[in-house]
Amino acid sequence: MRRVQVAGTAAVTALAAGTAAALAAGAPAAAIAVAVVLVTALAAFWFVRNRVRAWTYTEREDDLIVARGVMVRRLSVVPYGRMQFVDVTAGPVERAFRLATVKLHTAAAASDARIPGLEREEAARLRDRLAALGEAKAAGL
Repeated sequence: MRRVQVAGTAAVTALAAGTAAALAAGAPAAAIAVAVVLVTALAAFWFVRNRVRAWTYTEREDDLIVARGVMVRRLSVVPYGRMQFVDVTAGPVERAFRLATVKLHTAAAASDARIPGLEREEAARLRDRLAALGEAKAAGL
């Protein structure tokens, strides 16, 4: 999904930069402008790929671990018994790619975690499992 956004933005930017440079300074300037945009797009592809790969989650016996971050890794541990509710959301772009985001809500506002980019079926499965585990663990408190 993000790669499509990067590709679309890069194509439009390369076209605009090439046209503006060609009108202002000729063909060599247009080639340089397009090359700069394409190199920037490749760097953006690399960053997006690593950013998407950086999101991970692990279901353990008593809690869920959510890790993310390319340069700065962030690790969130959410105990099942502390979950208040689990949300599954999908914006228009996510729906076009059949993706969804699972949001975990707890009593502490700072500890809310999310897992983006899941397939719809996996998001629904995870929501149901987390809700069941949350109810079971909360009943045992």
